[in-house]
Amino acid sequence: MAHTPYSIAAAAAALLAFAVTAHAQSRFEEDFDDKEKPWQEIAVQLPQAPKQEDLASFYVSATATQSFAVDTKSVSVGTDGVIRYSLVAISEAGAKNVSYEGIRCATYERKLYAFGRSDGSWSRSRKDQWERIPANAMNRQHAALAKDFFCEEKSIAGTADDIVRRLRQNRPLSPQGTR
Repeated sequence: MAHTPYSIAAAAAALLAFAVTAHAQSRFEEDFDDKEKPWQEIAVQLPQAPKQEDLASFYVSATATQSFAVDTKSVSVGTDGVIRYSLVAISEAGAKNVSYEGIRCATYERKLYAFGRSDGSWSRSRKDQWERIPANAMNRQHAALAKDFFCEEKSIAGTADDIVRRLRQNRPLSPQGTR
């Protein structure tokens, strides 16, 4: 059987098309292999200091010695699956603490990025590692946010707008009696 230049070129083109298709298929499958890809956090942009009119209070527990609110203007859902927000804690004596934090529903963890200063600027947290959210009665503000407003199982419960709407309307995902 004689091979003409045309049949050799056609065979080479078919072989090249097969190789390109096989490579594209393997890349396609790699893109869906999330278990092999390490999670990577995006760069954080600190928000403006919270304003009183943008705060939405939320229930923590009957034994809480502080009241808590989220700055609704600061709520964001990152492409890395982290919900970031400014948290305002006010003691019974009126002392106010502001922090910029993140919650990762997939791992039920929280991270503290920065503390708010009285002049509206931020001071970076020295303890900026991801930590498991405790479910105990003391300091349960993060558990309340995660369970009641941010997360459904290990997924984010909607968009940033959905989360803000629930916070503003004080409509938790779960009934308050089941926390």
